[in-house]
Amino acid sequence: MGESLTSQPAGTNGLTIDPTCRIEFGPGRLAHLPELISSLGTDRAFVVTDRGLRAAGIVDQVLKVLDAAGVQHGVYDGVGANPSTGNVDEGAARARAFGPAVVVALGGGSVLDAAKGISLLVGNADAAAADADALWDALDGLPLIAIPTTSGTGAETNGFGVIEDTPACRKVYLGHPSVKPRIALLDPELTLGLPARITAATGIDALVHGIESLASRGANPVSVAYATQAVAMVGRWLPVAHHDGSDLEARAQLMLGAHLAGQALTLSGLGLVHGIGHALTAHTGTPHGVALAAVLEEVLEFSAPDAQEAYELTARALRLDPPADGDWARAAIDAVREISGTLGIKQPLRELGVRPDLLAPIASGALADAVTRNAPRQPTEQDVLGILESAF
Repeated sequence: MGESLTSQPAGTNGLTIDPTCRIEFGPGRLAHLPELISSLGTDRAFVVTDRGLRAAGIVDQVLKVLDAAGVQHGVYDGVGANPSTGNVDEGAARARAFGPAVVVALGGGSVLDAAKGISLLVGNADAAAADADALWDALDGLPLIAIPTTSGTGAETNGFGVIEDTPACRKVYLGHPSVKPRIALLDPELTLGLPARITAATGIDALVHGIESLASRGANPVSVAYATQAVAMVGRWLPVAHHDGSDLEARAQLMLGAHLAGQALTLSGLGLVHGIGHALTAHTGTPHGVALAAVLEEVLEFSAPDAQEAYELTARALRLDPPADGDWARAAIDAVREISGTLGIKQPLRELGVRPDLLAPIASGALADAVTRNAPRQPTEQDVLGILESAF
């Protein structure tokens, strides 16, 4: 068995936990946006979003709230599904032209991640998004309010974004402590129109956040508390919200569960599911949650020998009956497989555009990803290739 979660007691090792952000949660909380912007010392907002939300009318809904309160605003709606360094550079140029403001990130994880980069580059006029590695020592970016419109990424809880460096065919981590959102406005009414396939993809992301946080080498008592509650809420309410997207109670519980999963991962780090998922998306453009689902059970199986306690916590959070043979890890993996099956989200890698010649580059990219170092069982490149081949 690997390092026990309970072998890291706070009293003997000590902890430093920075609070993440102010949380404003509940149906209708969007109406409070102007006063939240004002609390950050300005009456100007630069909204970062995407064209899908513009077409869906959600952007206009937000702008109407700002207009009614006399809040000056600019908008950049060019963020792509897998945000690129080009998106960030373009959005930063627009934000600089608009001038001092609070950045309002309105969208899913892609938008929230891009908005952090945009906020940071506005404060560093000579920098570009491709300079990610050099920006951890940058000047402060603009203050940011995050308004997630999906329930999954937890991107509102931290100060970094996963951005695609398209020419290099890799994902980069772009961020800085100053662009951790000051406020997370969690209004589940904004998720009521979310299609079932997006509910599934973003929701499975949240579930993976909780499970990987429990199993992470960086787990601590605080992250475990967040992650356990997140797995309980997401595991219960994701299938309900997927089945009936108009169920506001399910949408609200799922949104808060996803946020708690974000709180957990920000403290503990993630693991190999995300390492492979990032590499898979970088090489094929597969949506993040779909990429995770493609290898989720295979990675759980691989990690199980060194994640027994974490998987027992997962199983108990999912309210599973004690297994007759005492194999909590097997029970947890089977339950996750059942949830994934209910969502209909798992696809073979070959159906996601993965050719046999891409397996080695994806494995190499997964090993190079920083999150893989947190995995409870450290893989070799051959191990990752085996996982990919079994999911092919």
